[in-house]
Amino acid sequence: MDFSSQWTSVAGPDGAFDAYLALPRSGHGPALLLLQEIFGVNAHIRSVAEQYAADGFVVLAPDLFWRQGRRLEFGYDEADWGRAAQCMQRADVAQAQADIGAAAAALRATPGADDRLAAQGFCWGGRMAYLALANGHADHAVAYYGGGIQHCLERAGDVRGPLLLHFGGQDSHIPLAAVRQVAERFEAHDQVEIHVYPEAQHGFNCSHRSSYHQRSAAEAHGHTLLFLSENQ
Repeated sequence: MDFSSQWTSVAGPDGAFDAYLALPRSGHGPALLLLQEIFGVNAHIRSVAEQYAADGFVVLAPDLFWRQGRRLEFGYDEADWGRAAQCMQRADVAQAQADIGAAAAALRATPGADDRLAAQGFCWGGRMAYLALANGHADHAVAYYGGGIQHCLERAGDVRGPLLLHFGGQDSHIPLAAVRQVAERFEAHDQVEIHVYPEAQHGFNCSHRSSYHQRSAAEAHGHTLLFLSENQ
C-alpha cells in the first residue's frame, strides 16, 4: 500500500476524542486536517484520508460528534440521513471549532507533518474548514459543497489565507444564489478560488452516494491537489 492508517487520540479542551490518521509511505508530507460530513468519520471519509495519504499528505480526520457517541458513522439511506441530521443539529459549533483547533495542534505535532496545515471538509465539514481558516487553525482551506458558508460571511474578513471552494451546479442544498452570495463577498479577495461544476449535485465527490459524479469529482480533486501544492 502507498499509505498506512490507524485510529489515534487527540487531547481536546474538555476530553480526549478519536481521530483517523493516514500516513504516506514516506512517513512525511504536508499536513491535511480532514473534516467530516454529518455522516461521521465513516468509510467514505476514511477512504478520502487514505487517498490523500497515497497522494503524499499526512492526514488527520477527527471524530467531531464524539460527545454524542464514540466514532458514530452513518451511511446514506433515508434512516441514516435522519440520524446524521440529528447529530448535526445537536452538535455545538463552538465546541466543534475548539475540537478542530485541538486536532490541528495534534496534527502539527505529528512526526513527519510539515509546518503549514490545510483544512479540508465536506458539506458540514466544508463550513468547518472555512471557519478553521477564519479562526487561524489552518493556513489554507478547501471546502467541498460547504453547507451554510453563506450564513457565516460575517467571518469573511478573518479569512487571510488561501481558500478553495467547490460547489455543484445542481446542488439542491446549496442554491446557486447562495454560491453567488459567497462569490460576491470574496470578489476582492485574490486568494479565494471558486469552482462550480455544472452537472454536479450535492455530495458529488462521494462514490458511496447516488449523487456521485465522477468527472466533477476528478476535476475537483485535480484542482485541490494543485491548490494544496501551491500553498505548501
